[in-house]
Amino acid sequence: MKTTTCKACGKPIVWIHTTKGKSMPCDAEPVAYKEVKGGKEKIVTPNGEVISCTFDAKPDDMTGIGYISHWSTCPQANSFKKR
Repeated sequence: MKTTTCKACGKPIVWIHTTKGKSMPCDAEPVAYKEVKGGKEKIVTPNGEVISCTFDAKPDDMTGIGYISHWSTCPQANSFKKR
């Protein structure tokens, strides 16, 4: 993982290579998650899997640690969208 800074909002991000070969910007702070099939939230694992999950499970129920896509948290994400 490569750590850089978002050009739009200035927050630290990490770049994770997904299993499909793309580089995805993610928030640099890892978070605990619980895998939930069809869950509304998504997590990117350190090995590049994108998993449906929830972040509000009890600590004993957590599946692992991953990263939230920076596209979903950056206040300037629309400035990067292709027209």
